[in-house]
Amino acid sequence: MKILVINAGSSSLKYQLIDMETEAVLAKGLCERIGIDGHLKHTPLVEGREVFNEDVAMPTHSEAIAAVIDKLTSPQYGVVNSMKEIDAVGHRVVHGGEKFASSVLITDDVMKAIEECIPFAPLHNPANITGIKACQAVMGKVPMVAVFDTAFHQTMPAKAYMYALPYQYYLSNGVRRYGFHGTSHRYVSSRCAELMGKPIEELKIVSCHMGNGSSLAAIDHGKCVDTSMGFTPLVGLPMGTRCGDLDAGVIQYLMNKYGYSIDEMLNILNKKSGVLGVSGVSSDFRDLDKAAAEGNERAQLALDMFHYWVAKVAGSYVAAMNGVDAIVYTAGVGENSGPTRAAISKYFGYLGVKIDEEANKKRGEDIEISTPDSKVKVFVIPTNEELVIARDTRDIIA
Repeated sequence: MKILVINAGSSSLKYQLIDMETEAVLAKGLCERIGIDGHLKHTPLVEGREVFNEDVAMPTHSEAIAAVIDKLTSPQYGVVNSMKEIDAVGHRVVHGGEKFASSVLITDDVMKAIEECIPFAPLHNPANITGIKACQAVMGKVPMVAVFDTAFHQTMPAKAYMYALPYQYYLSNGVRRYGFHGTSHRYVSSRCAELMGKPIEELKIVSCHMGNGSSLAAIDHGKCVDTSMGFTPLVGLPMGTRCGDLDAGVIQYLMNKYGYSIDEMLNILNKKSGVLGVSGVSSDFRDLDKAAAEGNERAQLALDMFHYWVAKVAGSYVAAMNGVDAIVYTAGVGENSGPTRAAISKYFGYLGVKIDEEANKKRGEDIEISTPDSKVKVFVIPTNEELVIARDTRDIIA
């Protein structure tokens, strides 16, 4: 069985074609600048096939999907003989609200429900819907599955997901904590259990997804019981450009002081804050590490704040679960920055965590970075959301 995994953005489309018999990626690629001039980089991972990296006219996502199918089936760049070899398509969908606690086969009713969640994710769900419709237009009756970023967090208890607002806002408007990066947290926690040789139903895990967008999840016996992002991906940790947790009174104060509209204020909180706003240097942690090493105090402050918040939230999750067996670092920063992992792990001395400095220098692979006598295991696990989407799609259509 071969499954095409699609992650559609407003002007981009990422994809992988996966052979589910071996779970090997046959090809992957990225369509960019859809609706402008269009560019496709297609990388076959089969010997004897060439990489395609050129401009391609893509007025809409339909043309982008058509270009992807053309390259996947091309004698020069392709990895399958025809579209008939593609058995199903798995789509990443950011927000499923309370409607979806698991992945589902896409039907007209499911599409309607995804559309109803647009107010919760106005930048993401419309793009996901566009990608689904484009695939349906080009691929006809090939079965398609929606895999939701929010679904994994639907096991949180009400005490964790409710806000202390008038209850009517939850009943009438669905205002609550939803959480994001669920597919990533789900993958790395499952993989962590495999590496430990134990059923996930016996483990308490803190998953740290750290990138330009960052979130933590408390995973108790395989179920998410808390997560740091909320109604939107804006809150929780200070991130690349997002502010994280913030006293709402600050927003009122700044809007009154400078005459900002709510849209201007949200733009500041989403795109000009986080480690970029504190450092004045960059939202890229590699740039911050370099600047801090050169003596930039604000860059060091931004890093210190990030490390502190990850450790603080992780500590609260240890309390929420009444213990922890493993801590997992994943995503761009978590997988690649040994200094970040070391700085955060220093806060876990009270848990008996000990880090192997040599192991912590490695990157981009599954590895335990704690010492044999560490009371809590610490792992680096590269996330693989595409594989989760492909697995769910296979299981549902089967």
